[in-house]
Amino acid sequence: MIGRRVALAGALTLSACAAPAFVQTTLYLGRAIPGGGTVDDAALARFVAEEVVPRFPDGFTLLDATGHWRDTATGEGVREPTVLVVVLHPPGRRAAAEAIAVAYAERFGQQAVLRVETGAAVSFDRARPAPRQQ
Repeated sequence: MIGRRVALAGALTLSACAAPAFVQTTLYLGRAIPGGGTVDDAALARFVAEEVVPRFPDGFTLLDATGHWRDTATGEGVREPTVLVVVLHPPGRRAAAEAIAVAYAERFGQQAVLRVETGAAVSFDRARPAPRQQ
Protein backbone atom coordinates (compact mmCIF):
# COMPACT_ATOMS: atom_id res chain seq x y z
CA MET A 1 0.00 0.00 0.00
CA ILE A 2 2.80 2.43 0.88
CA GLY A 3 4.57 1.53 -2.38
CA ARG A 4 1.45 2.49 -4.36
CA ARG A 5 1.15 5.80 -2.57
CA VAL A 6 4.79 6.61 -3.26
CA ALA A 7 4.39 5.63 -6.92
CA LEU A 8 1.23 7.73 -7.22
CA ALA A 9 2.90 10.71 -5.54
CA GLY A 10 5.86 10.36 -7.89
CA ALA A 11 3.59 10.21 -10.95
CA LEU A 12 1.69 13.30 -9.81
CA THR A 13 4.95 15.14 -9.21
CA LEU A 14 6.23 14.26 -12.67
CA SER A 15 2.99 15.35 -14.34
CA ALA A 16 3.08 18.64 -12.42
CA CYS A 17 6.65 19.23 -13.61
CA ALA A 18 5.93 18.48 -17.26
CA ALA A 19 6.72 21.36 -19.58
CA PRO A 20 3.65 23.42 -20.46
CA ALA A 21 2.46 23.43 -24.07
CA PHE A 22 2.57 27.24 -24.01
CA VAL A 23 4.46 29.89 -22.08
CA GLN A 24 3.09 33.35 -21.45
CA THR A 25 5.86 35.90 -21.48
CA THR A 26 5.22 39.45 -20.35
CA LEU A 27 7.86 42.11 -20.97
CA TYR A 28 7.65 45.34 -18.99
CA LEU A 29 9.06 48.12 -21.18
CA GLY A 30 9.60 51.31 -19.20
CA ARG A 31 9.19 54.41 -21.37
CA ALA A 32 11.29 56.83 -19.29
CA ILE A 33 14.69 57.48 -20.82
CA PRO A 34 17.55 57.91 -18.34
CA GLY A 35 18.69 61.52 -18.42
CA GLY A 36 15.26 62.79 -19.47
CA GLY A 37 12.53 62.24 -22.00
CA THR A 38 10.37 59.28 -22.81
CA VAL A 39 10.11 56.67 -25.52
CA ASP A 40 7.45 58.32 -27.67
CA ASP A 41 4.75 56.48 -29.61
CA ALA A 42 6.66 56.69 -32.91
CA ALA A 43 9.85 55.23 -31.40
CA LEU A 44 7.85 52.49 -29.69
CA ALA A 45 6.04 51.65 -32.95
CA ARG A 46 9.39 51.39 -34.78
CA PHE A 47 10.77 49.14 -32.05
CA VAL A 48 7.72 46.88 -32.18
CA ALA A 49 7.88 46.66 -35.98
CA GLU A 50 11.63 45.93 -36.01
CA GLU A 51 12.03 43.69 -32.95
CA VAL A 52 8.70 42.20 -31.82
CA VAL A 53 6.80 41.49 -35.04
CA PRO A 54 9.65 39.55 -36.72
CA ARG A 55 10.10 37.36 -33.62
CA PHE A 56 6.39 36.77 -32.92
CA PRO A 57 4.54 37.23 -36.23
CA ASP A 58 1.62 35.08 -35.06
CA GLY A 59 0.62 37.75 -32.55
CA PHE A 60 1.10 39.49 -29.24
CA THR A 61 -0.67 42.10 -27.14
CA LEU A 62 0.51 45.57 -26.08
CA LEU A 63 -0.92 47.09 -22.90
CA ASP A 64 -0.33 50.57 -21.51
CA ALA A 65 0.47 50.63 -17.81
CA THR A 66 2.21 52.64 -15.11
CA GLY A 67 5.26 51.05 -13.54
CA HIS A 68 6.66 51.60 -10.06
CA TRP A 69 10.16 50.40 -9.19
CA ARG A 70 13.22 51.27 -7.11
CA ASP A 71 16.22 52.67 -9.01
CA THR A 72 19.20 50.48 -8.06
CA ALA A 73 21.66 53.34 -8.63
CA THR A 74 19.94 55.96 -6.45
CA GLY A 75 17.63 53.91 -4.23
CA GLU A 76 14.77 56.25 -5.15
CA GLY A 77 11.30 55.12 -6.13
CA VAL A 78 10.44 55.69 -9.77
CA ARG A 79 7.05 55.91 -11.46
CA GLU A 80 6.97 55.76 -15.23
CA PRO A 81 4.72 55.00 -18.16
CA THR A 82 5.21 51.40 -19.23
CA VAL A 83 4.15 49.15 -22.08
CA LEU A 84 3.57 45.46 -21.48
CA VAL A 85 4.23 43.07 -24.34
CA VAL A 86 2.30 39.85 -23.71
CA VAL A 87 2.97 36.88 -25.94
CA LEU A 88 1.96 33.21 -25.83
CA HIS A 89 4.50 30.87 -27.37
CA PRO A 90 5.91 27.35 -27.22
CA PRO A 91 8.62 26.94 -24.55
CA GLY A 92 11.32 26.81 -27.24
CA ARG A 93 10.72 30.49 -28.12
CA ARG A 94 12.03 31.94 -24.85
CA ALA A 95 15.22 33.19 -26.51
CA ALA A 96 13.15 35.37 -28.85
CA ALA A 97 11.46 37.08 -25.89
CA GLU A 98 14.81 37.57 -24.17
CA ALA A 99 16.25 39.11 -27.36
CA ILE A 100 13.40 41.64 -27.45
CA ALA A 101 14.06 42.62 -23.82
CA VAL A 102 17.80 43.04 -24.42
CA ALA A 103 17.22 45.03 -27.62
CA TYR A 104 14.83 47.41 -25.80
CA ALA A 105 17.24 47.92 -22.90
CA GLU A 106 20.10 48.68 -25.30
CA ARG A 107 18.13 50.93 -27.66
CA PHE A 108 16.57 53.07 -24.95
CA GLY A 109 19.29 52.95 -22.27
CA GLN A 110 17.22 51.03 -19.72
CA GLN A 111 18.78 49.56 -16.56
CA ALA A 112 16.74 46.43 -17.19
CA VAL A 113 13.56 45.06 -18.73
CA LEU A 114 11.43 42.85 -16.49
CA ARG A 115 10.55 39.54 -18.19
CA VAL A 116 8.00 37.25 -16.54
CA GLU A 117 7.34 33.74 -17.86
CA THR A 118 4.58 31.40 -16.72
CA GLY A 119 3.14 28.18 -18.07
CA ALA A 120 -0.23 28.72 -19.71
CA ALA A 121 -3.23 26.59 -20.57
CA VAL A 122 -4.41 28.08 -23.87
CA SER A 123 -7.59 27.72 -25.90
CA PHE A 124 -8.99 29.73 -28.77
CA ASP A 125 -12.73 29.80 -28.18
CA ARG A 126 -14.90 30.70 -31.15
CA ALA A 127 -18.50 31.73 -31.54
CA ARG A 128 -20.86 28.90 -32.32
CA PRO A 129 -22.41 29.04 -35.78
CA ALA A 130 -25.98 30.29 -35.86
CA PRO A 131 -28.54 27.51 -36.28
CA ARG A 132 -29.75 27.04 -39.84
CA GLN A 133 -33.19 28.33 -40.55
CA GLN A 134 -35.46 26.01 -42.46
